[in-house]
Amino acid sequence: MAEFTFELNDDQKQVRDWLHGFAADVIRPAAAEWDEREETPWPVIQEAAKVGVYSLDFYAQQYFDPTGLSIPMVMEELFWGDAGIGLSIVGTGLAAVGVLANGTDEQIGTWIPQMYGDVDDVKVAAFCSSEPDAGSDVAAMRTRAVYDEAKDEWVLNGTKTWATNGGIANVHVVVAVVDPGAGSKGHASFIVPPGTPGLSQGQKFKKHGIRASHTAEVVLEDVRVPGHCLLGGKEKLDERLARAREAKAAGGTGGERVKNAAMATFEASRPAVGAMAVGTARAAYEVALDYAKTRSQFGRPVIDNQGIAFQLVDMRTRIDAARLLVWRASWMAATGKAFTAAEGSMSKLYASETAKDVTARAVQILGGNGFTREYPVERMHRDSAIYTIFEGTSEIQRLVIARTLSGMPIR
Repeated sequence: MAEFTFELNDDQKQVRDWLHGFAADVIRPAAAEWDEREETPWPVIQEAAKVGVYSLDFYAQQYFDPTGLSIPMVMEELFWGDAGIGLSIVGTGLAAVGVLANGTDEQIGTWIPQMYGDVDDVKVAAFCSSEPDAGSDVAAMRTRAVYDEAKDEWVLNGTKTWATNGGIANVHVVVAVVDPGAGSKGHASFIVPPGTPGLSQGQKFKKHGIRASHTAEVVLEDVRVPGHCLLGGKEKLDERLARAREAKAAGGTGGERVKNAAMATFEASRPAVGAMAVGTARAAYEVALDYAKTRSQFGRPVIDNQGIAFQLVDMRTRIDAARLLVWRASWMAATGKAFTAAEGSMSKLYASETAKDVTARAVQILGGNGFTREYPVERMHRDSAIYTIFEGTSEIQRLVIARTLSGMPIR
């Protein structure tokens, strides 16, 4: 078992420096343009594929790092470059994690490569869980999957929303209700292969931030997928539903937790989202620090004012603390340590709130310049708002943590 350390090894440092160079040389120069265009930055994704940043092999190497630190390190550097473009590059990973968390070895080997395509034909994937009336409340999900035994097909109907890459993806991973009576335990995840009839893009959202990342509704109308597209397989699903029904009949859970498909994906990805927030916060802090050292007011650098210098101290302290929480959670997940205090949610909560706080302070330090699009902190401040919302709002993270700490069904 890898021991927890705050020091990256030589291989990790080499990857970090390589990613930092890509973020500085390729992502940052393109950030303002694609934010204004509000379109998927396909040329940047193509460049990422050419150098190996956008590839199954690269993310597999980072995912299986025994220390758990490689994925948060990757996320921090890419999102230091730009959050919108960073999410366009890593958004496929959420769908991939959905397959890794719930799929069989055969499904993993079949579908994840199709999510990325290749250098000459880059593809993206989408994870579809949220609905118009079911965001954080996954138990309110209405999308249904009904099994057609005669044809060994599942028929999906419903509308998903807030789907990164929704409608433009090559592969969609869709969470649907298979047993309404089982509540959130009656959910399952399905692969919708490329070109499947009945799946279409609904509304594309015009967003406050991360505008280079495509976010849209996904409409499912009598979408038929083969039985082998049920992640984990039907036998495993039937066993899980039987346990849930037995527990319900017994008047409780029987001391046994039944895994929820959407929650399994979110549990695995929350520290990575925290790392994204750290990257954005660090970028804004560095701009503010440089500005405060070079900008003069009343005949001296702005940083010579304690009011500014102390703000920068607080910003840096919060960033470092957030990174350590993210690294701890990532290390715990990689080494099989249980989140006994909801450490994954804790890391996401603190890092996302840190990003909002640090970017707001950066805008304030730059004053009027910080409020214009001539300086990147304006965009970073807009981008930071998403971290406290997606993959579980800050309120949901606090609820998860409170329930874990207290053992009580806090509402």
